[in-house]
Amino acid sequence: MNELCVKHDTVHTPKRPPLDKRWIRIQRPTTIVGGELAMEHLEVRLNTATGVSEAPLQMKSNCGTLVIDDFGRQKMSTAELLNRWIIPLEKRFDFLHLLAGKKIQVPFDQLIIFSTNLEPKDLVDDTFLRRIPYKIEVPNPTEHEFRQLFKRICPRMGFDFNDEIVTHLIEKHYKTSDRDFRCCHPRDLLRQIKNNCLFKKCPLSLSRHEIDFAASSYFAVT
Repeated sequence: MNELCVKHDTVHTPKRPPLDKRWIRIQRPTTIVGGELAMEHLEVRLNTATGVSEAPLQMKSNCGTLVIDDFGRQKMSTAELLNRWIIPLEKRFDFLHLLAGKKIQVPFDQLIIFSTNLEPKDLVDDTFLRRIPYKIEVPNPTEHEFRQLFKRICPRMGFDFNDEIVTHLIEKHYKTSDRDFRCCHPRDLLRQIKNNCLFKKCPLSLSRHEIDFAASSYFAVT
């Protein structure tokens, strides 16, 4: 019997360069600050307990998003904040002073969002507004959008959506008081109902009694 001999050529797979284990895949950071923001948070600070210097907020949010909530209500004036960032906002790099006295240049590369319910022109002048090129107004929701917010948030918080209850809420606590709809109201009212049900150790229920209880508490001073 003739034998069939097959010769397999050796395939040489090129070796991949070793991975640099100093680099890992991460999610882009999101940093949110509000009225507690002070000038010291924008500079390198020494943690006396550990002896380690802590990076400022703008460096922690590099390659991600930095949200300045309640802009205009910080402990420092808006002019102080934007004067600190007038060069970084334009040049996309920042200078930090280390505690040893050395000054270093670091990237200033993130999406900065200034959120406020105040009039922008009353907060800063045209020089700064030019460095914040996109101004987006977020208006109050319409009645239809308000209902849709309830419909989306109810299942997330463990409630069965009931359009009749939302109609009762709108008629009794909005139209009779000429109250504006707010995007945060559905979440806040449902949270009050949920907490009340948990406190009473009863099943989550979206009823007229519960919605009246939440609204009377939530809108007590408005």
